Amino acid sequence: MENSSPSTSRKRRRAGEPSPEPESDLNDDQLLSLEENFNFSDTLVALHMMRAHFPRIDKVSVQPFILWSQLYSSVKDRTQVDRELESLRREGVLRTFKLSTGQDDHAIMFLDDYLSQIERVSKRLETQKQEGLSVFEWFKEHVIHSKLDPSIGHEELRSLLSLGGKVKEEHISLLINAGLLTRQLIDPNMYWFAIPNIGSILKGLSQGREELMSFLNRRKYKEMPMAALEKKCLRLSPLDMRFHLRDLLGSGHLKTVEGPTGLVVKIVKD
Repeated sequence: MENSSPSTSRKRRRAGEPSPEPESDLNDDQLLSLEENFNFSDTLVALHMMRAHFPRIDKVSVQPFILWSQLYSSVKDRTQVDRELESLRREGVLRTFKLSTGQDDHAIMFLDDYLSQIERVSKRLETQKQEGLSVFEWFKEHVIHSKLDPSIGHEELRSLLSLGGKVKEEHISLLINAGLLTRQLIDPNMYWFAIPNIGSILKGLSQGREELMSFLNRRKYKEMPMAALEKKCLRLSPLDMRFHLRDLLGSGHLKTVEGPTGLVVKIVKD
């Protein structure tokens, strides 16, 4: 590859156009393009690959997660995806989380990663000399392994936590403030299990979706070769283009068609 200085190689971009993706330091296996790692026959294989491709995000301490929609982009049999995810969830391999970014948005995180996330939060609060931190161990030992659904009721939560010790409302408030639980709007006595520190990423997820759709809508034929699009970098999202492409392809907002030189990403017309 020819070397050229930044001043001569940088082309002027139109306002709002995503910039080229910066070079990655991933290993050779992970450097395969999205097109080369697009379809999988097995949900668990797809999950492991997408976990490995989860972008590094500065200043945000969050373990890798996968969107349910992303699996639909790569495993063509949606019934198979749903069936295998349910089996993996029941086996305690992973957990699913309802996200605030859309009615059908769900995140998937391997259980070991989620437990590590809880540990990080607990240690951070420990340095702040926060009281009642034993509730995090109760939460891991008696709630996470017993309640596999994405939500839990107040009384059931208290009952499971009480297996570890005497539960106070302050303990539950601590779990909420740590980002491990969020109250459901339609029923304040129900909680969603949540991923701590994910707030800014969810904001970027929503903004990145809008930015990518807007970028393609401004193109003449509302399409672009996947290989070229994957190299773009979104300005408004900490997540990379690969993450957003899998999401929007799986949710049906985008589609791929075969072109002369490979896959082409197109906007799905209403």
